[in-house]
Amino acid sequence: MLSAEHRAIVTATVPILEQGGEALTRHFYQKLFREYPEVMSYFNQAHQHSGNQQRALANAVLMYAKNIERLEALGGLVNTIVAKHVSLQILPEHYPKVGAALLGAIREVLGAEVATDAVIEAWGAAYGQLAQILIGAEGAAYENQKQTAGGWNGLRRFVVARKRPESEEISSFVFRPEDGQPVMGFAPGQYIGIRVVVDGQEQRRQYSLSAEDNGKTYQISVKREPGGKVSNFLHDQVNEGDVVELIPPSGVFTLAESARPVVLISGGVGITPTLAMLSSALNAGRDIHFIHAARHGGVHAFRDHVDQLAANSKRLQRRYIYADGGQGHAPDAVGLLDTAKLAQWLPESRDVDVYYLGPVGFMKSVKQSLRELGVPESQTFCEFFGPAEALD
Repeated sequence: MLSAEHRAIVTATVPILEQGGEALTRHFYQKLFREYPEVMSYFNQAHQHSGNQQRALANAVLMYAKNIERLEALGGLVNTIVAKHVSLQILPEHYPKVGAALLGAIREVLGAEVATDAVIEAWGAAYGQLAQILIGAEGAAYENQKQTAGGWNGLRRFVVARKRPESEEISSFVFRPEDGQPVMGFAPGQYIGIRVVVDGQEQRRQYSLSAEDNGKTYQISVKREPGGKVSNFLHDQVNEGDVVELIPPSGVFTLAESARPVVLISGGVGITPTLAMLSSALNAGRDIHFIHAARHGGVHAFRDHVDQLAANSKRLQRRYIYADGGQGHAPDAVGLLDTAKLAQWLPESRDVDVYYLGPVGFMKSVKQSLRELGVPESQTFCEFFGPAEALD
């Protein structure tokens, strides 16, 4: 437990974090990778270069400091972090390295006058408390994976059973376990961790599961990202019959059981987790409004699949909007998805469950539109493919 003095000191540092948190976390990552290069494979370096990872960590540290007196307020944030850590196989032995780099960065960035011995001691105790919370939750998750039918801990070898293009820039990979044994189930919307070696360097990533649970295989659908080490490696180097290593499914962005109509809104490759959600909602007999935005028809993945589902079920209404309508099948509208279009395509009653994801700018726009249209915010859910960012 933190002492009252420790809590008071951490709380007093909130104004400093609000002004300089990102500079602190940037220095932290540089120090962490320099002193403990073995942890680099757990981080997507593209997010480092863009600054997204630093901003996400700065926000998380700030939220922790602000809520040090009432940690229950961090429930959603902690659950998201735990799910990400589990999908990468973060272990207790990683935490001392992160803690040493964080405390060192605080001392070096803030200077000895601000980062006094008392401040370092307080933040050391605060970090130790948070580490124990995360280690405990992650340990419970690992135990659950181990005990679940078809589950496992750590890395498991899978064979690429099928590889197929879904659009000009997205390809699907279907993996079956090399040992021929069953695989653990997953909730619609979850992702899976993958480990590959690219140019001699280990890389770990998470990709949404893009087909419904069948207990035998997993499917991910990967967009080729310009300069993306792992996405380009998968597209160019990984073929049917090759072996990759997977980490069990994880994630908190999942379709909840409900009798309400469900609205699935996606932009670009954000369509991938909505596909398992769509199948699950159809099986549950729910009314579904499926809305997808793409740049043009050539990059619109899974259109034929969704169209076929809609042709077989009157409960599924689907709408497509393309920024550029000049290529491929005609969409329902051309331009950007805005409040006016959502007002037309949402059901008349706003008592719906909405799941949305895509590029950050797209999600910001969708969130604002849903608010303006009167959809209860407690019934809207979103996911970030990279580090979380503020949508307001």
